[in-house]
Amino acid sequence: MFELKVTTRFAAAHQLKMVGEKCENLHGHNWKIEVYVGGEQLNSAGVLMDFGDIKTHVAELMKTLDHKFLNELEFFRDGTPPSSEHIAWYIGRELEKRITEPGIRVTRVTAWESDDACAAYIPEPS
Repeated sequence: MFELKVTTRFAAAHQLKMVGEKCENLHGHNWKIEVYVGGEQLNSAGVLMDFGDIKTHVAELMKTLDHKFLNELEFFRDGTPPSSEHIAWYIGRELEKRITEPGIRVTRVTAWESDDACAAYIPEPS
């Protein structure tokens, strides 16, 4: 299998309930996001997928998160906590909808909320 990784960043605020005293207060992070896509076959140009296409999709997703209060976004309004785990899941699920190249899938999304703490979403292979 071949795998590509794109890294990006966004800043946002959130509140988490029932996690810890400090996290229940409104606070923010400068998240670093790592997106991995993979597949078994390279295309006729000898690449899995154009990095520019991945970056475009990821940049569109970052616009939905950057400088927002995450608890107020539609995805989190139903009570889904805007944790790093759910942020990685949201990005992964939304990116899966945008990638139309056959045989290419999201293999991992990692959301770093600090330099030493992250959460990953790893979709089940289809």
